[in-house]
Amino acid sequence: MQNPHPPPPQQPPSSSSLLFSTTALKEPKTTLSIVLATSLFSLLVFLALSSSPSSSPSSPRPDPFLFPSRVASVAGDSDPAAPPAVAYLLSGSNGDSGQILRLLFASYHPRNHYLLHLDRFASSAERDRLAVNVQSVPVFQAAQNVDVIGKADFVYPKGSSSLAFTLHGASMLLRLKPNWDWFVSLNAGDYPLVTQDDLLHILSYLPKSLNFVKHSSYIGWREGYGSILENLSANCNAAFRSKKLKPIIVDPGLYLAEKTAMFYASQKRELPNAYRLFTGSSFAILSRDFVEFCILGTDNLPRTLLMYFSNTPSSLSNYFPTILCNSRQFNRTIINHELKYANFDKPSSEEPRQVTSDDFDAMIHSGAAFAARFKSNDPLLDRIDKEILGRERGYVVPGGWCLGESGNNTCSVWGDADILRPGSGARRLEKLLVELLSNSTTLSNRCIFE
Repeated sequence: MQNPHPPPPQQPPSSSSLLFSTTALKEPKTTLSIVLATSLFSLLVFLALSSSPSSSPSSPRPDPFLFPSRVASVAGDSDPAAPPAVAYLLSGSNGDSGQILRLLFASYHPRNHYLLHLDRFASSAERDRLAVNVQSVPVFQAAQNVDVIGKADFVYPKGSSSLAFTLHGASMLLRLKPNWDWFVSLNAGDYPLVTQDDLLHILSYLPKSLNFVKHSSYIGWREGYGSILENLSANCNAAFRSKKLKPIIVDPGLYLAEKTAMFYASQKRELPNAYRLFTGSSFAILSRDFVEFCILGTDNLPRTLLMYFSNTPSSLSNYFPTILCNSRQFNRTIINHELKYANFDKPSSEEPRQVTSDDFDAMIHSGAAFAARFKSNDPLLDRIDKEILGRERGYVVPGGWCLGESGNNTCSVWGDADILRPGSGARRLEKLLVELLSNSTTLSNRCIFE
């Protein structure tokens, strides 16, 4: 049962998130090498300091009614028989605080960990309001598993600041919470298609080393998707590589304190031959081992590729697939599917189109765990809440840990968070994973260089 004396409200969480800026370039003829060196140095310092140890005081322990089998120390080893846990990085921009909170409610489970971020395009007032709303939810306080980044980062979708932010968020989650198994980054336009009980139940049957990453060595895979891709020539692929990866850009989010247009250089560079390049989407489900490899590992490959992608367009969609496929340790752990539904009307589009009510059946039958992109307060989200997640407005999705009366804020009384109650979403996700893992083509199509 719920503790009759819940812990007192905590101060809004803070973050060691840092953003460095330099003086805007005043001379129009400033050499490209200086600009590139500045942005690269900023990225290195940004990531080094973001992953440094924190000396903040320890937070109160989670409610023992939620975790009766957990050892006294919050930092202790997790129970091997317990369900897995997911570390979520939920991010948005100006005006997205309401949608971020809704996404948190829809994807919430006491076993998971959540880090919320509104970028610097959002106001401080909106960021503070999000933190206050999080603090007002009793179960978030009881589980002690939701944090809000106080000092925000700039995140430009096309530049490397989005990659820097993702690595920063992952490093914070490694430091804040020691006992999670997979890392998922969602933005305000994403939404779950299964309950967390469904997802954790299915993940409990999978090796914790698996990484779900859509990938291809064909850099223009969306432009040539279909029969063209099947008959793709080496010259065509080389042309797409040249178009996608030879341009040089400088992301102002790495070195300027105000919103500025992306800087495009007139020069282009040669493609590397020390490693093979792969691309995918900006969404992935990454194992904890792989995240630690990218941030804390002794292998220099992640840092080498970070240097290369720091000045390339769409670095986030290329970085993780390239590391996975060039690493002997991880190139057999990748599944060429991201477990996310997205619809690209135009093959050349880098972002999926917004889903509509016409996509509902296709989304559900896909078996995916998540979907994109939804507009804020889309009525389709209400339908997913009602028919798929069983969630009432303003409340979290009920799970096996909820002991209250049905229809009356079921999760206002809670019990053991290790108890899962999977439903039809688990069967849909299981069907998709069985197809992926039993398909010899899928397994043999990992990290193929075309």
